[in-house]
Amino acid sequence: MTLTNKEKVVQLLKGLETGDTSAYTYINPQKYVQHNLGVANGFDGFKALMSDLPKGSTKVDVKRVFEDGDYVFTHMDYDFFGPKVGFDILKMEDGLIVEHWDNLMEKATSPNASGHTQTDGSTEITDRDRTSENKARAASFVKNVLMEGQFDKISEYITPGTTHYIQHSPFITDGVEGLQAAIEHMAEQGVTMEYKKNHKVLGEGNFALSVSEGEFAGNHVAYYDLLRLEDNKIVEHWGVIETIPPESEWKNNNGKFGF
Repeated sequence: MTLTNKEKVVQLLKGLETGDTSAYTYINPQKYVQHNLGVANGFDGFKALMSDLPKGSTKVDVKRVFEDGDYVFTHMDYDFFGPKVGFDILKMEDGLIVEHWDNLMEKATSPNASGHTQTDGSTEITDRDRTSENKARAASFVKNVLMEGQFDKISEYITPGTTHYIQHSPFITDGVEGLQAAIEHMAEQGVTMEYKKNHKVLGEGNFALSVSEGEFAGNHVAYYDLLRLEDNKIVEHWGVIETIPPESEWKNNNGKFGF
């Protein structure tokens, strides 16, 4: 039976938990490029990571999986050197994985004040005919609101009211009001949150994943934001912020982004 690209990616990621090496055949060993800066480049780097994992120490729960052209991207609940949530992006070429990016953060110990965890919520992919439109809408939101700080335009993207926008960040409550309150609170505490460059927007149907670079609390970070859209409005958000280590600590020279 021929597996889809989504199925190949899920099987490979589940192999982190099971130790099953059969999915290694879904990686092109001559072309594999690694953007996780804590892992050495290439197929040998991937195999070294697998061998370093203590047996039975890793758990992998794929919450969502999407496909956009040559890219498959997943939303994950991990136990990977400790409980984490994250996103993985894998580029496919002729049915084989040739490149990998990810973004991970520590998993919160409890739901946020609105009762949501970092990975629960909607999973159904709809509106596949609106994929390009929704990706463009997500890119516009990131550019105008998050990068340029035009918060007066936020209601163009998110309908006001706590019932119209579900937030999965551990520290932010539902609604555009919750987002605005969090931004104001961070400003009062002197905590900076800057989106400086948007590197990629991927999507399938009503979901779009934005990959950005910036600063958070004085640290160089990668922002991965998964948005669910309905009728041209953002109605749900999941996010992961990961600090990018100094270049002296990188185990490969490919950079965190490089799309």
